Amino acid sequence: MGRKFAAITGVAGYVPEDVITNFDLEKMVETNDEWIVSRTGIKQRHILKDPTKATSDMCVEAAKDLLKKTNISAEEVDMIIVATVTGDYVFPDTANLVATKLGATNAFGFDINAACSGFIFSLVTASKFIETGTYKKIIVCGSDKMSSILNYEDRATCILFGDGAGAVMLEPSDSSGIIDAVLKGDGTGCEFLHMKAGGSLNPATVETVQNREHYVYQEGRVVFKSAVKGMRDTVNEVMERNSLTNEDIDWIIPHQANKRIILSVADQLDFSHEKVLMNIEKYGNTTAGTIPLVLNDFEHKFKKGDKIIITAFGGGFTWGSVLIEWMY
Repeated sequence: MGRKFAAITGVAGYVPEDVITNFDLEKMVETNDEWIVSRTGIKQRHILKDPTKATSDMCVEAAKDLLKKTNISAEEVDMIIVATVTGDYVFPDTANLVATKLGATNAFGFDINAACSGFIFSLVTASKFIETGTYKKIIVCGSDKMSSILNYEDRATCILFGDGAGAVMLEPSDSSGIIDAVLKGDGTGCEFLHMKAGGSLNPATVETVQNREHYVYQEGRVVFKSAVKGMRDTVNEVMERNSLTNEDIDWIIPHQANKRIILSVADQLDFSHEKVLMNIEKYGNTTAGTIPLVLNDFEHKFKKGDKIIITAFGGGFTWGSVLIEWMY
C-alpha cells in the first residue's frame, strides 16, 4: 500500500467588519501612518468590537464558508482543531464550542496554543489523524482575537495585531497533500514574547490588572532576528530533506508578522519576492490566523501540483515550516 496523504481540499477566511487604520492609531498613540507602513507594511487591521463575540465566533464564520465551498455537512466533520492564544475561556476548549455552534455533532476537538506557529502545528497534528486512517474530514482553524489582549497605549504592540480567522479542510489523498514538516520550539524565548499574567504561574489579581500584565509583551529586536533565522533555517531544512531547490517551489507563505521580516527571510533564502505571498497590509498580524487567511486570499493563484512552503514563528519561541503539494 502506498502512502496516504492529508490534503487541503478547501480554504476559507473571516475578518470582522470594524477596521482600525493607521490614521486611527495616530489619534491613540504617538505614531503615524508612514512610520507604521515603512516598518511593518501594515495599513489597517480588523477588530472584533462586539463584546459578546469571541474567537470561537470568528472560527464558526470561517468554518461555515469552508463547509459551503467543500460541499460537506457539519455532521460529516470528524474532528476540529483550533489554533489560538485567545480562546474564549481558559476552559472549555474553543474547538468544543466551535463544534457545537457549527452543528458538528459527530466531531471532537481541542485547541493548540503555539502562538503565531499555532496553525502550522495544528495542521501537522491533524494530518497524522488523516494519514493513519483514523479520520477522513478534519477542520483546522487558526484564529485570534488579539484586540482582547492588546494595550492600546503601547505603540510597540498595538500597531501590529488584528483579529481574524482562517480555516482549512483536510481529507485523505493518494497522491498529494502535506509532504513534510520541520517544527521547532525553544522555551528560553519566553522572556522576549509573552503575556505575563493570567496563567497558573501568575493568576489574575487586582494587582496584575492594575499593572497591565494581561497584555502582549514583546522585545521587537530579539523577536525580529529570531524569526528571520527560525523561518529561514526550517525552510532550508524541509527543502533539503526533500531534495528540492528554489526553482521547485511555487509559493512561499510566511506568517504575516512584519513585512520586513518576511522579505528578509525571502532574501536570505534567495527567493524571488514574486513567490512570496502577503496580505499583511489589510489584516496586520492575526497570530494563528495569518497563514490560513493568506491561503484564502490567494487560493485563485494555486494550481494542482503546486509546491507550497508555509512557515511561521511565534512566541515561546515556536517555529517551523511545512511542505505542501496543492490538491486542486
